[in-house]
Amino acid sequence: RGRGRDEYEKRYSGAFPPQLRAQMRDLARGMFVFGYDNYMAHAFPQDELNPIHCRGRGPDRGDPSNLNINDVLGNYSLTLVDALDTLAIMGNSSEFQKAVKLVIDTVSFDKDSTVQVFEATIRVLGSLLSAHRIITDSKQPFGDMTIKDYDNELLHMAHDLAVRLLPAFENTKTGIPYPRVNLKTGVPPDSNNETCTAGAGSLLVEFGILSRLLGDSTFEWVARRAVKALWNLRSNDTGLLGNVVNIQTGRWVGKQSGLGAGLDSFYEYLLKSYILFGEKEDLEMFNAAYRSIQNYLRR
Repeated sequence: RGRGRDEYEKRYSGAFPPQLRAQMRDLARGMFVFGYDNYMAHAFPQDELNPIHCRGRGPDRGDPSNLNINDVLGNYSLTLVDALDTLAIMGNSSEFQKAVKLVIDTVSFDKDSTVQVFEATIRVLGSLLSAHRIITDSKQPFGDMTIKDYDNELLHMAHDLAVRLLPAFENTKTGIPYPRVNLKTGVPPDSNNETCTAGAGSLLVEFGILSRLLGDSTFEWVARRAVKALWNLRSNDTGLLGNVVNIQTGRWVGKQSGLGAGLDSFYEYLLKSYILFGEKEDLEMFNAAYRSIQNYLRR
């Protein structure tokens, strides 16, 4: 680890000296505060701030096919939830504590919203779990982020959301989940049977952490089953995966491989899952994928 740090300093310290790093840190902090404060002033409790009209917006109820909006916005104050861990990392304990209490008091997932499983997992489930761990961490690395009378409410909310996402993993012949689920009613009757590799295979970190915090293996099991199902569909010749798959037939609809959208986080989550959970199989899959990428993808 020490040698790696020395190599990093040798390679990058000249181009990114401490003074410049401090300036960039302060600039990033200012950008976040600007966005967060204006969301709270002009958009909360809706999901996000529409910067053109300076007002909040949520799901596009008038056009269910507007997936660019509806996949992400679930009518659950997305920006507030998504910002929790950033507030803590930036050391803003007072605003973090205020935001956590606001989430507990005002956010509900009992909504007639059809959202993308991937987006709800990485943005909402992940943030709830991160904030819960930050509050309950005995080391408190970001300053005092403890909350008086906190009773694991964020963990309970994460559990509630994950249960509402579970229907996506049912009635699929491959174990690869449907891409979208309605938080009240489950998988829509007209649901698409096609999903991207990243969307279906980048759920293990959040679902695995939830399982281990709850002592309930269900969530990690379904997420890991999806990863293995995708992995088993890789090319026998190159070891590469496609970017879109039919969840019922297991056939690749999109046969293009790469490191961009549709595939990127699948590889990322293999390594992160190994780091978090120590399962050798995750590292073996990552290393095999890395070798295939080096051997067969154009540079």
